[in-house]
Amino acid sequence: MRLQNKVAIVTGAASGIGRATAARFREEGAIVIAADVAASEGVVAADAGRDEDVRGLVELACREHGGLDIFFANAGISGGLASLFEQEVADWEEILRVNLIGPWLAVKHGAPAMKERGAGSIICTASVAGLRAGAGGPAYSASKAGVIQLVRVAATQLCGANIRVNAICPGLIETGMTRGLYDMARSAGKEDQIGHLNPLKRGGVPIEIANAALFLASDEASYVNGHALVVDGGLSCSHPFYRQDYGRTSF
Repeated sequence: MRLQNKVAIVTGAASGIGRATAARFREEGAIVIAADVAASEGVVAADAGRDEDVRGLVELACREHGGLDIFFANAGISGGLASLFEQEVADWEEILRVNLIGPWLAVKHGAPAMKERGAGSIICTASVAGLRAGAGGPAYSASKAGVIQLVRVAATQLCGANIRVNAICPGLIETGMTRGLYDMARSAGKEDQIGHLNPLKRGGVPIEIANAALFLASDEASYVNGHALVVDGGLSCSHPFYRQDYGRTSF
């Protein structure tokens, strides 16, 4: 029971990594407030990129459970694979709002509540796309690179508060966000090609990221801070790259 009596918030918890992590935290004894943009059984409605919603989640944790120990800022959107020249300003604004402003809000509102408890762990979902080019769309990749730098800055600005801030960088994981890719491969009889670019030659599953989040949330990671933990089957060892054909917008 590594999270016994800990109070945790998990965003993007209606499916995929968020749902697996909320369940994993509960198995380890945590009281979990699971949140997503739409309410469902066991999940409260909250937009992770909206200031008042994130503040409300923290207030809920403090009001009903006496405080906050863990915030897993996991909610995110992909934005597709359109090129730099095909995306609109509105696309970038929305992707950055959810993927980068959301984790910042988790730090902004979560850290003061954790300080009252004397300690805490904030975990943000980044991506291997934030490490190198070739693993995601332009705005998505930029947002995830921002998350990695955010946790470093936050870790230093929380110096002495005993609040750790870390990121997880998943590789290809089968979730709602990647369902189209998996479905396309399966319908074409190429399921064995999923994840073939990484040394493990397979895609990952949500529980593998949930276990990484559990480690970072627990006292086992008590000396891990300002770090981006890569969980990608080895993909980022080399990040194989291929040139996309953007037609008339190519250079």
